[in-house]
Amino acid sequence: MSPDKLAYMANQIGKFFVTQTSEDGVASVADHISKFWDPRMRRDLLAHLDQVKLDPIVRQAVEKLRAPA
Repeated sequence: MSPDKLAYMANQIGKFFVTQTSEDGVASVADHISKFWDPRMRRDLLAHLDQVKLDPIVRQAVEKLRAPA
């Protein structure tokens, strides 16, 4: 899947959680991507993080997924 398509999908998830507080929204987006995206999709989005346009809440969520637990 193309990085732009992954970014679009991630931003759509972010739009769903935009009504939550910033911290809760970031956690919810990260949780959704972690639970429901194929590991290859997560890996590809992380690999192209600097080349795609993500909404702020989504960027924070994806960066949270990058950080070691």
